[in-house]
Amino acid sequence: MSVRRVVVTGATGFVGSAVLRRLAGAGEDVEVRAVSRAPLGGGLPGVGRVEADLTDPASLRGVCEGADVLLSLASYVGPDAARCEAVNSTGPAALMEEARRAGVERVVQLSTCAVYGQGPHRGEDVGEVTPAPVSVASRTRLAGEAAVLGAGGLVLRAGLVLGRGDRWVVPALVDAFRRVPASWDGGAGLASFVEVDDLARLLVGFALGAGAGAGGGGGGGGGPARGILHAHHPVPVRNRDLMDTLAGIGVLPARPEEDWSWSRCLDALEAAPGWTSARQFDLLARDHWYRSDAAWELAGVDPGPGPLARFDGAAQWYRERGGAAPGCSPPGTRALGRAVPAHADIGPDVARHGAHPCA
Repeated sequence: MSVRRVVVTGATGFVGSAVLRRLAGAGEDVEVRAVSRAPLGGGLPGVGRVEADLTDPASLRGVCEGADVLLSLASYVGPDAARCEAVNSTGPAALMEEARRAGVERVVQLSTCAVYGQGPHRGEDVGEVTPAPVSVASRTRLAGEAAVLGAGGLVLRAGLVLGRGDRWVVPALVDAFRRVPASWDGGAGLASFVEVDDLARLLVGFALGAGAGAGGGGGGGGGPARGILHAHHPVPVRNRDLMDTLAGIGVLPARPEEDWSWSRCLDALEAAPGWTSARQFDLLARDHWYRSDAAWELAGVDPGPGPLARFDGAAQWYRERGGAAPGCSPPGTRALGRAVPAHADIGPDVARHGAHPCA
């Protein structure tokens, strides 16, 4: 079998590092070129590194030379509008030009369902909901998708990503529960989630598998997938089930029996200091779920039992970062919570994190 050469950007990020680990175990017929400003961790056979930066398009010259597959996994969701533009939009456009020049046959980009903006969203498939981004981060990520689609690539819009390495989703839940210590509007909200290693399996499936054509963007005939697909577990997670699971592994206290209306929850969130915004609270606690069966079927990957069944592997990660008692971390532990700008979306693979809100 011929060697498959895969280029990965965002290789040191939350999702990117999980993808690298899986690619490193894919066998001797897979060679990986990780595009990164920072050094990689050790113990990754078949993985090399090239230093480049999406904010410096000239540094990308030649990164795709000889490659068969490009996995574009880098993103930035912080408050710096210029950096959002550089990392999420102009950087990917320059990267796609390199992929075209090098003749890369398969391009896959990781994006986010946050591009849909304000919900509720209840089971829509791609094409059934119009993107309406509400932040500069999601606006620029949507713009970055256009370059990938123009290059004949595949865009995977993921829901909320959980697992070891998560510094956004569960930290936001911890912060919100500290400020709103009740059941949130019955805990009935449904949202799309995916465990990071399951998402990595899906991405690698599209990178190395046959990948039939995706809907909405052409393809077909057994060629590389293209267009847009949703990329999270097909079964949405109910908020009360998520909170109970986190309580069961010692990351949150038990969910109180007292139930607060949505308006009371928002009032409490606004009244107590913290870093989770009303927008983020809405994403976590109310209906934001999307159909995603097609991606798993096209990639030929089993989605597995779902993110709640995967929490045992990340329990220690979350607990060591102060999850058992929402708020400031106990002395000697690393902080679970990270400051997030009020206008930012929660999404996969963040390039930079702010200070802990208790610092």
